[in-house]
Amino acid sequence: MEVQPKVAATAFLIADAARAAMLMALADGRALPAGELAYAAGVTAQTASSHLAKLLDGGLLTVEKEGRHRYYRLADAQVAALLENLATVAARNPVRRKPHSRDARTLRVARCCYDHLAGQVGVAVTQQLMERGFLAAGNDKRFEVTPTGTQFFGDLGIDVATLRPGKHGIARQCLDWTERQHHLAGPLGAKFLSTLCDNGWVLRSPSSRAVQVTPRGWAQLYETLGVRMSLTDDA
Repeated sequence: MEVQPKVAATAFLIADAARAAMLMALADGRALPAGELAYAAGVTAQTASSHLAKLLDGGLLTVEKEGRHRYYRLADAQVAALLENLATVAARNPVRRKPHSRDARTLRVARCCYDHLAGQVGVAVTQQLMERGFLAAGNDKRFEVTPTGTQFFGDLGIDVATLRPGKHGIARQCLDWTERQHHLAGPLGAKFLSTLCDNGWVLRSPSSRAVQVTPRGWAQLYETLGVRMSLTDDA
């Protein structure tokens, strides 16, 4: 009997069209800022703020702060599964997203985020580093470098033991503002980007934050981490 009020409350939250649109915009696992969620739902920023507060209070969303920005994501896999099950009952509507300019698409592929690699390439590289057991997610937005990871970075010419830890250790999870997933930051992230530049895998633009992956870089990224050039197809 105790679960009935929770079921009713959850159903009430999802039943609102604007809140449902926000939840479905987050169904792909990315985290989004309030502005994009307001756009997806077709509501004002003020209305979106009210809806997001209710979804947070209801336990359907969590929020993550990155500098001055706040990014929202689904609370857990159970919420994602619930949305997937509901989506099978009725036809899906396409998620409303803002179009990207040519410059924005270029920055989305690969760019500098302060002193480390970001964008589709940065996220794809980080995901492969984790899938191959070189990095592991830790507490307080840290990445832990595994013994095999130490060997991997050492083969690239990066001596992990000599890196000076920052506030979040030598490796930090930084939420990517276009991909809404984490990429590698911190002292290791900075050294990794500079090493890629030194090795001729990537070139930094002198006039913007854009980063270009060279033909050699694409070949090496695929050989070492399985990252393919085709990841840019949807940019």
